[in-house]
Amino acid sequence: MATRHSKAARLFQKNREKAEWQDNTLWGVRVKRDRMAKSLDEWETLRDMASAIKKHTVTNLDVYLEQFAENAEKNGIIVHWAKDAEEFNETVLDILRSHDVRKLVKSKSMLTEECEMNPYLEKNGIKVVETDLGERIIQLLDQKPSHIVMPAIHLTQEEVGALFEKELGSEKGNSDPAYLTYCARKSLRDEFLTADAGLTGANFGVAQTGEIVICTNEGNADMSTSVPKLHIAAMGIEKVIPDYRSLAVFHRLLARSATGQPSTTFTSHFRGPRPGGEMHIILVDNGRSRMLGDDLHWETLKCIRCGACMNTCPVYRRSGGYSYTYFIPGPVGVNLGMLRDGKKYHDNVSACSLCCSCDNVCPAKVNLSEQIYAWRQQLRDFGKEPMSKKVMSGGMKFIFDRPGLYNAAIGCSPLINAAASAAGYAGLGLWGKGRDLPEFAKESFHTMWKKGKVKNDK
Repeated sequence: MATRHSKAARLFQKNREKAEWQDNTLWGVRVKRDRMAKSLDEWETLRDMASAIKKHTVTNLDVYLEQFAENAEKNGIIVHWAKDAEEFNETVLDILRSHDVRKLVKSKSMLTEECEMNPYLEKNGIKVVETDLGERIIQLLDQKPSHIVMPAIHLTQEEVGALFEKELGSEKGNSDPAYLTYCARKSLRDEFLTADAGLTGANFGVAQTGEIVICTNEGNADMSTSVPKLHIAAMGIEKVIPDYRSLAVFHRLLARSATGQPSTTFTSHFRGPRPGGEMHIILVDNGRSRMLGDDLHWETLKCIRCGACMNTCPVYRRSGGYSYTYFIPGPVGVNLGMLRDGKKYHDNVSACSLCCSCDNVCPAKVNLSEQIYAWRQQLRDFGKEPMSKKVMSGGMKFIFDRPGLYNAAIGCSPLINAAASAAGYAGLGLWGKGRDLPEFAKESFHTMWKKGKVKNDK
């Protein structure tokens, strides 16, 4: 039976031109990543170090979080703790209301997507304006991100041009990227100048200094915190790292893995409130502590959200971000969704060819495909084992338990060669295109052995 993911992927593939465009675009980002990786002799050493640092930090999370919070408070930052999405949203709203905030500008944050902060604030009378260009585009479309680094990657420039005509009053028919960027910046300039507060995410939280580090290419995080005097930072507890030496490792890996750049255009450090202003950091658990206790899948917390696994994944590239039922798509999203709610997001485990390409590009060496394989073995525990798998496994057991039936089946297997040819294998769908069914041998190994056709060197 088809899963929700496979059904959505089939719809995505109906627009062949757009599907191929996305595949080629994302593969181009993967190629840029490879060029950057090959330009550093120490690339694999950096990956080993990143993996070791993350493992050490998340397995000593209590120590580093306390150190981070203590140093942040020494810097004049107000630190809050949120056990779940509800508490996080309530904390943000309480801070905004205490400052009589009516408009909030924010930079890109997948944590706020996870907690569904925007609709919560808007329901409570706060206008929220996304300032990352991709996020602003999908906000105007009332969509969710289709990629964690390039949220509007599924849209063509012509589609963005049509959107800006409608929402921003841009020139009719003008879809030049430079012009569209100009229109977005012109629109956002007024939002920055009239905002009452700014909210950012955090790529890293440095325990040694109590500061957060944000990496962007547009400088929108800096603009969101330069004009408003109130700055709120949302940070998942797994984002904490020990010190600057650790930060140096991740800084060299992050942009190279994400977009094929040596570094993002802006790397901003926030160690305290601006003069006359106020800064809050909200440390959010929302199930991360529970994930850490999962012996099989805790390594997902090593993820630094670069999106490299999505750019290389043959399934994601050809099925689109909206085919996944969890808000983060791709290999890391499959694992995070299962950690969040295995029954709800079990469909996504089928969205993997087990090619292991995601493992090979992950800067923190998260064993993504190994975990997805393990989730598939656990589907029975969630009561979600596919019926087709049950039937096939039961049929194979029935045959393997009966040597006579097994030998008879092997003897008849060459008939499949003619049957497959008659059925027109290449016409059986996308999977058949460009592939040939392996040809069954006329004689099985057992038969050849019995006839003495196989030499035994021993």
